[in-house]
Amino acid sequence: MTTNPYLNFDGNAEEAFRFYKSVFGGDFPVLVRFREMGGGPPGASEAELNRVAHVSLPLGGSGMLMASDIMPSAGHRLTVGNNFSISLHPESAGEAQRLFDGLSAGGTVEMPLGPTPWAEKFASFTDRFGVQWMVNYTGAVQFQQPPAQ
Repeated sequence: MTTNPYLNFDGNAEEAFRFYKSVFGGDFPVLVRFREMGGGPPGASEAELNRVAHVSLPLGGSGMLMASDIMPSAGHRLTVGNNFSISLHPESAGEAQRLFDGLSAGGTVEMPLGPTPWAEKFASFTDRFGVQWMVNYTGAVQFQQPPAQ
């Protein structure tokens, strides 16, 4: 299993990651906006739809720094302390289920473990101690970044 930091920003994820890229080097394997993933919540403004839904930057051999912008129209609020998650990348669907079941027990589930366009199984939740987690088992899913618009 690999573990990667996942950061949240309030509309400046791209700016932050261009800065991190200037420090760490490398290229973004993925930089996708909410509009490219089918849009955001109802009532999302054009500016919100242009926010970053997901960006990643390799760190060294196997590490990855990842992030997204919050969506205020969905009720998201960013405060220091909720601007990161620990993203777990298990080796199997069974391990993903075990990690989700164990860590989310007594916590608050934001997105239950299930399929997404980028993973066979993905979940996001806060454990009973207030730590934010993501479980991301890619499996056979081969996410393709949408073409630039």
